[in-house]
Amino acid sequence: MNILVTGGAGYLGSVMVPELLKENHTVTVLDNFMYNQSSLLDCCYDPKLTIIRGDTRDKELLARLIKNADAIFPLACLTGAPLCKKEPEAAQAILLGAIEMILKLRSKDQMIIFPTTNSGYGIGEKGKFCTEETPLRPISLYGKLKVDAENALLSSGNAITLRLATAFGISPRMRLDLLVNDFTYRAVYDRYVVLFEAHFKRNYIHTRDVARAFIHSLKNFSAMKNEPYNVGLSDANLSKMELCEEIKKLIPDFYFVESAIGEDPDKRDYIVSNAKIEKTGFKPQVSLPDGLKELIKGYQVIKRNQYANI
Repeated sequence: MNILVTGGAGYLGSVMVPELLKENHTVTVLDNFMYNQSSLLDCCYDPKLTIIRGDTRDKELLARLIKNADAIFPLACLTGAPLCKKEPEAAQAILLGAIEMILKLRSKDQMIIFPTTNSGYGIGEKGKFCTEETPLRPISLYGKLKVDAENALLSSGNAITLRLATAFGISPRMRLDLLVNDFTYRAVYDRYVVLFEAHFKRNYIHTRDVARAFIHSLKNFSAMKNEPYNVGLSDANLSKMELCEEIKKLIPDFYFVESAIGEDPDKRDYIVSNAKIEKTGFKPQVSLPDGLKELIKGYQVIKRNQYANI
């Protein structure tokens, strides 16, 4: 297929695009390279890859690129609650405005697979798994815009939305501001972390499994279309305290403690069921312990603070 990936040089796209090329797809990446990243350089040898430096808000450019696409993966995003809070107008234009523009420009037979976020669940009910039928109650601008984009896509039809758990793992466009990546980095270099509201839970998924989920959705599009799917590790609905305990198994002198005062500005707290996508035949392949080992190894390469969105 001909696949257009907006934001294809980002944290997820930098892992996904090489996998799409391995599947023999022709891939066009549209990215503004806002972090001056050098990801995708290792793919430039492949004649099936085209890279366009540009903005997903550029209607004329987007129209030209969409024209030849069989499938569209809109990954372009100001990712995360802190960045969206800092730049709300840009967040609105990129997370929602660009999606609405794609829907106006595409033909009805062009497929869209979109990464939303299970942060849309906001604060879940204690002990109760969030399924795709659970009401969405996002508590950040980022979550609200993602939910609005998901609603627009599913209403338009011929789309799949993947409600991704908190991603982790090494990527050519690395991020250290994701929870697992951040805590592991602190364990490697600082050997300690102070936790706020350590009982708050969420689900996790490795970036390579995100790429696999997109490819799985593409291959099974007819059976899966017009539905949302949670995508995460079913054995990794963990609190921040439990996550630290997993890291300590690999870094024994890692010390962590919960602060008696203060609070986490990120109030997300939920556990998630991934049974719906698992019933379609998708199963993640990278466990949390294996991902932690990968991160520890990667942090022998990385010792800088530039790998974050804010």
